[in-house]
Amino acid sequence: MVTIFTDGSSRGNPGPGGWGAIVATEHTVVELGGFQENTTNNRMEMNAIVKALEHIQGSQDSVTIHTDSKYTISGVTSWIGGWKKNNWKTKQKTDVLNRDLWESLDDLMQGKNIEWKHVSGHVGIPGNERVDTIAHGFASGEEVLLYKGDRKHYSVDLSQTKAVGGSSSKNKTSAKAYSYLSLVEGVLVRHKTWAECEKRVKGVSSKFRKATSPEHEKEILKEWGVVE
Repeated sequence: MVTIFTDGSSRGNPGPGGWGAIVATEHTVVELGGFQENTTNNRMEMNAIVKALEHIQGSQDSVTIHTDSKYTISGVTSWIGGWKKNNWKTKQKTDVLNRDLWESLDDLMQGKNIEWKHVSGHVGIPGNERVDTIAHGFASGEEVLLYKGDRKHYSVDLSQTKAVGGSSSKNKTSAKAYSYLSLVEGVLVRHKTWAECEKRVKGVSSKFRKATSPEHEKEILKEWGVVE
């Protein structure tokens, strides 16, 4: 079984964009992400899924894809068959937008057993929050540290797929940082900048997170089991 989380972001729609994906097996996790100069949110959402499926091309495993893009899910499960029959025209006889990505998705889905799961954004699902952070980071031109390694050392709980924050949960990933937290070998450090945090956690087994307020810091420490 392969578990995938994806997200996309654009600044301006169209504008600078970024995408993020997590591709996980029982034993490994690979984070993917990238930047595009002038794009839309829908294209970044779709591109994240394309890149994730390209990463596992040739795999015969069943795949579960978690995405907050209803547009993509509706397209691949309901609309794409009609578009293909109509030579990539909508019911209104207009050209299908993002045809290149729909065709890529159609090709990549062939022969795969894919389960599509819609997740609401920013409701406390760790995998969704992480790909949101990756996508926003690339869209904003930030340097994003991507994980690749053993799942047992990965700091994001991919088994939690139910909302914990409710629909009123704020988008903490795109809010201004109050601090950056890193936990290495049980030692917690607060950093003023992401660069300082990244330098400490890069290449080692660690946990790290941006906190947006003192209260958010407490939430993170409680989640990590850190008592001060």
